[in-house]
Amino acid sequence: MKKIKNSLLTLFFLLIAGGCDDAGFLTEKPDTFYTIDNTFSTSEQVDQVLVACYSQVRVMMCMVEEGTPAFAFRGGNGTDMFDVATIRRGNRFNDYSILNASNDVFYINYSHWYQLLAKANLALYAAELPQISWGSASDKAYAIAQGRFFRAFCYRNLGELYGGVPIVTEITTKPRYDFKRTSRVETYQFAIDELEAILNDLPETTPVGGRLVRGAAQHNLCQLYIDKGVALEEEGKASEAKSAYEKAVTYGNTLINGSLYRLMTERFGTRMNENPDYYYANTVADQTPDHLYSSTGLIIDGNVYWDLFQEGNQNYQEGNKEAIWVAQVDYAAYKAEDKQSVLQYSRVFGPVFRDPMSAHLANELEDVGGRGIVQVMPTMYTRDIIYSGKWGDDMRNSEAVLRRTFLGNKKTSPYYGKVVPWSIIYRDGESKDAVDAAKTQCFPISCKISTDKYTGLNDGQNRSNLFRDEYLIRLPETILLRAEAKMRAGDKPGAASDINLLRTRANCGYLVTAADINVDLILDERARELVYEECRWNTLLRMGGTVALERIKKYAYWDDPRSTLTKNFNLWPIPQVVIDTNKDQIMNQNPGWN
Repeated sequence: MKKIKNSLLTLFFLLIAGGCDDAGFLTEKPDTFYTIDNTFSTSEQVDQVLVACYSQVRVMMCMVEEGTPAFAFRGGNGTDMFDVATIRRGNRFNDYSILNASNDVFYINYSHWYQLLAKANLALYAAELPQISWGSASDKAYAIAQGRFFRAFCYRNLGELYGGVPIVTEITTKPRYDFKRTSRVETYQFAIDELEAILNDLPETTPVGGRLVRGAAQHNLCQLYIDKGVALEEEGKASEAKSAYEKAVTYGNTLINGSLYRLMTERFGTRMNENPDYYYANTVADQTPDHLYSSTGLIIDGNVYWDLFQEGNQNYQEGNKEAIWVAQVDYAAYKAEDKQSVLQYSRVFGPVFRDPMSAHLANELEDVGGRGIVQVMPTMYTRDIIYSGKWGDDMRNSEAVLRRTFLGNKKTSPYYGKVVPWSIIYRDGESKDAVDAAKTQCFPISCKISTDKYTGLNDGQNRSNLFRDEYLIRLPETILLRAEAKMRAGDKPGAASDINLLRTRANCGYLVTAADINVDLILDERARELVYEECRWNTLLRMGGTVALERIKKYAYWDDPRSTLTKNFNLWPIPQVVIDTNKDQIMNQNPGWN
């Protein structure tokens, strides 16, 4: 399958000195300046800028840059769902005694969105240059639609994380120090206007995966109208908020009921006839058929949810009808280009059994999730609490999807080839330090962050990385958004029906009724369905009120937020350096961060 390559447009500036007299020799008289206006000559060059936008999105949404800013934004560090291990306490992101507006997490993420915005604005400017020849009017319209989508995508994320921010629609050629903040509602409205203007210029599907389609805009409109409604409610505009929620439901209906997408309910794809299996082996030499989990009688049944996350199964063009927008990750491109076509999920999210469990589970192989270094770890809420009382009653908690069974792989262990109890893994009865080390480094392993078949081992890959494409929008999230919009609009039976669409697909015996519906249930269901997929900070902060604070304080593993989170906020701060450098226009800080 053809992948979107990580290609960047290079602009060359040529200065030619001229003149024959001594006085004029040192005076530059360039015959030609390469500027934005004359560098672009073909539509292919405009498309290269759009490809750079896709690449930028992959950097941000696939956690290509390994660092604390990515661990927070994309990894969810510091939320109700994710915290840090004992060995990563220096990277904690919910200790509010040390978090302030000068923290790099806030600045780097803010900068990333404006970098993407600059690329989108450049593409839109270049697309309108008179010398550009387009194959057809629809080709030009699609290029412009992609640029405007990226612009809307920037402002949706900026609005959710930072609130009202400066709206920049033109390329900037000179330093500016007078940017003006809009309101949060105005930021969302700009994004809405951008997306609604391009709906008819986005195709329903494309020949290759990765390119933007109409469903991606409809999904974002559903979310943006919810965002707008929550912000309007906080301004005391209840009737306008209700209209926004109803509009969100309309866009959700169009995408869920009236398009080509549907939930996958039957096994499919590259491994549809396989089950996951693992060697319990301390070295690669021990990976022989008699050391497979299945050889002990432990059969892990594959299922359709597991299929969703197997390599080669992520794109609509590959038969996955719930894939709406997918970042392209390709091993050949990773080797040939700049090492950015990769998911470092096993490394970043993976557990470290080999440290606290060296006596029983001591390796970096597939059976323990690969070569994890646990930069971000799931809280007890994420791994256990949301399934409490219904362990075997949800496909999303099955052994294939969230593996909880581990066979000892150390030959000297009394559990060699046998199930290691969680009481042993969690070191029950030992010191608090020992228990904390175990619980924060050892945990169930999701099929979204690991595999039983790593790519590239013969080329020197070490089970740190995955090379499958990554969902940016999957239909279940649209269903959850519609459920949220229905709940906020007062249609709790409709919201329950949407939640039950996902629970039915997951073969859940526990369904919900209208009486069960509330914000916490929506957030719990997002945690079950979208763990390791959603940007949890966006989700919590856009809920408004004190939802984020209450859930962080309730579910954080460490006591940091319970002892230090004494202020109210539902926005990240505007980075202090942005405020300080905007010297010609006062830019107010968000409440709670002054």
